[in-house]
Amino acid sequence: MKRRIRTAVIGFASGAIAGIVLVFIFGHPRAGILLGVMIGVAYAFGVERIPLAYVDALMAAGSLGIPLWGLVSVVAFPLLAGQRPEWNAEQMRSHLPALVAWILFCALLGALNKAFSDLAERLLGRVTPLAFEKDQKRIVILGGGFAGMKTAQCLERELQTNSSASITLVSETNALLFTPMLAEVAGSTLEPSHISTPLRSSLHRTEFIRGRVTGIDFENRKVILAGLPADGGECAEISYDHLVLALGAVSNYLGMSNVEKLAFNFKSLLDAIRIRNHVIEMFERADREQDSTVRQALLTFVIAGGGFAGVELAGALNDFARGILADYPRLSAGELNIVLVHARDRILPELNESLARYAQEKMEERGVKFRLDVRLADAQAGRVLLSDGEISAHTLVWTAGTAPNPLLRSLALETDKRGAVKVDSTLAVPGRPGVWALGDCASITDAKTGKPCPPTAQFAIREAATAARNIARALSGRKATRFHFNSLGSLCVVGHQTACAELSVPFFRGKSIRFSGLLAWLMWRGIYVAKLPGVERKIRVLMDWAIELFFPRDIVQTIDL
Repeated sequence: MKRRIRTAVIGFASGAIAGIVLVFIFGHPRAGILLGVMIGVAYAFGVERIPLAYVDALMAAGSLGIPLWGLVSVVAFPLLAGQRPEWNAEQMRSHLPALVAWILFCALLGALNKAFSDLAERLLGRVTPLAFEKDQKRIVILGGGFAGMKTAQCLERELQTNSSASITLVSETNALLFTPMLAEVAGSTLEPSHISTPLRSSLHRTEFIRGRVTGIDFENRKVILAGLPADGGECAEISYDHLVLALGAVSNYLGMSNVEKLAFNFKSLLDAIRIRNHVIEMFERADREQDSTVRQALLTFVIAGGGFAGVELAGALNDFARGILADYPRLSAGELNIVLVHARDRILPELNESLARYAQEKMEERGVKFRLDVRLADAQAGRVLLSDGEISAHTLVWTAGTAPNPLLRSLALETDKRGAVKVDSTLAVPGRPGVWALGDCASITDAKTGKPCPPTAQFAIREAATAARNIARALSGRKATRFHFNSLGSLCVVGHQTACAELSVPFFRGKSIRFSGLLAWLMWRGIYVAKLPGVERKIRVLMDWAIELFFPRDIVQTIDL
């Protein structure tokens, strides 16, 4: 309770001071300060507490100014005035001063919140924690994705003054991949390393072990690791008192062995790099090919799956491929084909139908072709076989299906039809004391709505916070809390300066704001650069985006195919 009161006071003070900037937008002191206070309190409760990280706080908060500008100045103000939201270019330009003011407000809010938080810690001291058991307890987290890393970060905060508990994170890679920006790597907009954050430098108290989990001995509370080839391949065992399963998901090829063998995956950073380099390779081969039929097959790129990953990748590859045509004067735009194959009657089933139709129309205007209500049947060298025919193509990317890590099926745990472990409302695995599961690995039912939770990043992050809180409660003998979270909405980029957004409205169940175009694209960039871990990565991504404004896409192949 003391921590919450302190957080609310800090948010109130920082929001009131920063709200002076909003006075210039509203032209009314009370309205500006009041809105500043409301945003300040909400920000204080939602922000990560990292001592002395002033630049990161300033940049992350400043980035949030873009979506706030869009929601308040461009959408809310006109609606409250009984007008339609202002979308055209001239109207958007009239809001540019307000955009600058919102960014300054949020940047000042972030800096003040951080300063007041550090000052409170110094003057008042940390909130006294509850007494924990004296025996050393080891918490082991399997997986370094959003769920795993967030669990470790939250545990570090929950157990910040508890020396009787240790935290260990095991992952096959030493970095967190920011997957929402993966398509921009494949489209040569961002440098690959700029969307990956080292786990070792991001986690300050957690022991990091790079290794592959091959089994779990629940009876003896041990995790069996197989060393990676680069480490000599030696096996090891790690004991645990609490175990968190956050191993993520893998591609599910639905039993199509040829597709698994010939198609590009789209899950990892290496996958995105391979796709980008393969596209360049196809252009190089097509440039010296005399047969027009073969040339067109080389320049045909098929993406299987019309969800977020497939649509964003199709949009990014279309922009990239058409952008580099200038470097290949012997090739024409008519020979280039980006084809999206989807088994349903419309793309983006996660979004409202009107937004999905808008996305398809915009992509079709830019040259992307769609094969809807069509299933991928098989793949052969130079051919993609569909349920209604075939496409001559040397490139196939699979985004149509995922499944939880296959290790889970070997653990004698109850799973759902997807292979995810069934957990209770506190994220604990029934019948396995001290074992928790979340993210793609868990089959979770929302404690309030009774509905299954989707295996998305925003749910995984909130599940991680709940799991960390419940582990801390278990260590102190307190009752666990149940998991509940309302989706914040969805954002999807469909091409350059074009996106779709469906954002939930707080306190109004079932209500959402839907919009698209340039505003949604700006919000996508603002929100995700704010969520990108670490100030260094934020700066690098912003620099990449700035360079993209003035220079063409890079066509240097960075790896051998």
